[in-house]
Amino acid sequence: MSVNDARNITLLMDYYELTMSYNYYKLGLKDEIVYFDMFYRKNPDEGGYVLFTGLEQLVECIENLHFSQGDLDYLYSTGKFDREFLDYLKDLKFTGSFWSVKEGCPVFPNEPLITVRAPIIEAQILETFLLVTVNHQSLIATKANRIVRQAKGRTVFEFGARRAQGYDGANYGARAAYIGGADGTATVSAGKMFGIPVVGTMAHSFVQLFDSEYEAFKAYAKTYPDNCILLVDTYDTLKSGVPNAIRVAEEVLAPMGKRLAGIRLDSGDIAYLTKKARMMLDVANMPDCKITASNSLDEYLVRSLLDQGAQVDSFGVGENMIVSKSAPVFGGVYKLVAVEKHGQIIPKIKISENTEKISNPGYKRLYRLYDNETGKAIADLIASYDEVIDGEHDVTIYHQSNMWKFKTIHKGTYHVEELQKPIYDNGKLVYDLPDIQSIRAYSKKMQDLHWDEIYRLEYPHIYYVDLTKQLLQTKMELLEEMRK
Repeated sequence: MSVNDARNITLLMDYYELTMSYNYYKLGLKDEIVYFDMFYRKNPDEGGYVLFTGLEQLVECIENLHFSQGDLDYLYSTGKFDREFLDYLKDLKFTGSFWSVKEGCPVFPNEPLITVRAPIIEAQILETFLLVTVNHQSLIATKANRIVRQAKGRTVFEFGARRAQGYDGANYGARAAYIGGADGTATVSAGKMFGIPVVGTMAHSFVQLFDSEYEAFKAYAKTYPDNCILLVDTYDTLKSGVPNAIRVAEEVLAPMGKRLAGIRLDSGDIAYLTKKARMMLDVANMPDCKITASNSLDEYLVRSLLDQGAQVDSFGVGENMIVSKSAPVFGGVYKLVAVEKHGQIIPKIKISENTEKISNPGYKRLYRLYDNETGKAIADLIASYDEVIDGEHDVTIYHQSNMWKFKTIHKGTYHVEELQKPIYDNGKLVYDLPDIQSIRAYSKKMQDLHWDEIYRLEYPHIYYVDLTKQLLQTKMELLEEMRK
């Protein structure tokens, strides 16, 4: 979808974004320049990483940001805003700047994924649609990636539209799942919108419609002889489904010079049934016939099936992927971190009794450090905006709240990548949005630059996300000021 084709969802915001903006306007603060960071605090599923996803749709939202006359009439009817403020909103466009991590990049808690610099009202009204876009797709991309990893190179398809949280959940969830590593989707609209391969064969209702399972399989084979995949568990997988599939392969497809492409199982003891089905197919001289399994699978069930020796060539995964059923909420937040006063950037901090909720203040830069010998990522380093980390000097990285926890990485042993890229510069889009195939390839490349230990399902390695000494000192000084 082109950014120019996107619908306007400007009113998809929390009401407080408007009540706060009205206050800023009435106080003469509408031109106050501020900085917001979007970050998250905890990986879903107790995992070790997240795949950042949703930037393209966020750009679509910003490109189409405007208040229609109907929007303004509705806001006036609430009785909370005067006409002068609504006239201001009528002409509102995004004139600020923002920087973002690229889509598909593995990211970690507490690092700034998106940084917005803009007049306060413009920055504030981005909050909800920024979070709903990035939170949803990052969650589904990560879940899909966890499942794909447990499939150990086998094909994984996204089958979840019927269980998705609405139309957008189905379409954008399919997009995110594809970026996360799924090989295709059953959702046709997502295929059209994003260029994702679409897949699908038959449901049990197709088999039930015919007088016999054999007649159903025969009809389907005649229609799709080049890619015939038969659903074999409508009645009895081993006594009826697989034998009828073999019979159709021999009596219908073979005379046409075609081979049965595959069978699918959607119920029963998948491990036992696929092993038996594989034996039957091999005895029938059909070793090239693939077996697909579906039925409420997730990463743990996929791993368990393969550990049991299940003979599965591909997996169809539905509800557990499309809604990330085991961890359905991604906790990305959007926090004020700095304001500009008289040409100076003044850091701001959010304090909480929960240490993990204390924000990292100020306008910042995000670096990834790589070991020169292995090429693998060592740590992500959050620095103040005026600090340049270039690999030409020793660098000491510090725990986000404990100065006594630090590590020095010596010059010549590491190289650096700055993760945030400029997306908007003073209201102008300066980033070329990549196509989905490029995003998917980039994600795979970046995943490979991390050690496998962060991808474990249980007790994954905790990847370092540390601060420079300068940023940590700024944080401690602000905390001390607030304490006094």
